Amino acid sequence: MGTTALQVHGEGLGAAGVSEYRGATTAARFRDPQAEFAALRSGCGVYDLGFRAKISLTGGDRVRWLNGMVTNNVRDLAVGEGVYAFLLNPQGHILGDLYAYNRGDSIRVDTDLGQADKILATFDHYIIMDDVEVTNLSEQQTALGVAGPKSREVLSAAGFAIPEMRALQVQSVMWQGIDCALLHSEARGEDAEFDSYEIWVAPGSVRQLWDSLLAAGAAPVGSEALELQRIVSGVPRYGVDIRERDLPQETEQARALNFSKGCYVGQEIVERIRSRGAVHRKFTGFVADGTVQIVAGTKILAGEKEVGEITSAASLRLSVRDKTVALGYIRREAGVPGREVVLGTARATVVQLPVRDSVLLQEERSLEQRPA
Repeated sequence: MGTTALQVHGEGLGAAGVSEYRGATTAARFRDPQAEFAALRSGCGVYDLGFRAKISLTGGDRVRWLNGMVTNNVRDLAVGEGVYAFLLNPQGHILGDLYAYNRGDSIRVDTDLGQADKILATFDHYIIMDDVEVTNLSEQQTALGVAGPKSREVLSAAGFAIPEMRALQVQSVMWQGIDCALLHSEARGEDAEFDSYEIWVAPGSVRQLWDSLLAAGAAPVGSEALELQRIVSGVPRYGVDIRERDLPQETEQARALNFSKGCYVGQEIVERIRSRGAVHRKFTGFVADGTVQIVAGTKILAGEKEVGEITSAASLRLSVRDKTVALGYIRREAGVPGREVVLGTARATVVQLPVRDSVLLQEERSLEQRPA
């Protein structure tokens, strides 16, 4: 486990605590994580993405080879475009997840540092006579994230000219004489007000970038608030919500799958599931009133019957009543939005992902509208 570049250059950074997150040591919090989460939802937050590994694929066979390795269509990516994908074993089980971006003369693979060694070893195993060179750039490039409805305003104030960009589109930009890459991150929900970007930069420039974004109005955000945002957004995390025993369709991540791209490792199993019908379990969300102690592995009950298990949970401090949001797998017939279930000893409601603010605030609004 390494330390992120921002932490290495982080004297005077102001973090109130550091911890391991997704394979790297980074800031856990700067102040109250609930306030940092609120900044991501209603303002603008900036956060360390140094826990993401950057892997470069070069060589004449790189596109054909990677297209035959992952579940999504890399072959037809235009320069500057990216996709989210799974890496599978021949039995169709998930070895890892990643983003792949066409950078013109290379493909940039982006994944958690905690997965990097496994993904690099799998790549090495499958490169035989192919003209593909794999280079781990994680020590040569790091990243910051900027998210929230005021993201564009903050980036502009920090000196970035923000082009119109689609989700998962990346462009090279120059900022204060520094070469960067600006990525419009994948949408994390249905709320059009929520916007997010990544800035890829050399490690030696990351502190300058961080300070400029803070001066432009962004609030510093640590990994604890990022986890709150991830869970509310319904984004599964490999090693926590996605395990090697899980099948792609069970994760409900249709964004990772392409059924017309041709053969890849594990494709036969994925196609067989599609042709024979849905899997028995699905990944979904749950909301309970109050602060509830729910841990990974907590069983989900519908009536007296066990129908699934929780993989992640987070408690949110809201203005009137606290809520607990959980993610997990439930039998498909039981996972109907609006159905009440029991998580351990707590009553909860099945909800669609991402968890909308309207769902989180529904109880608060109803309380506010009751007569005195």
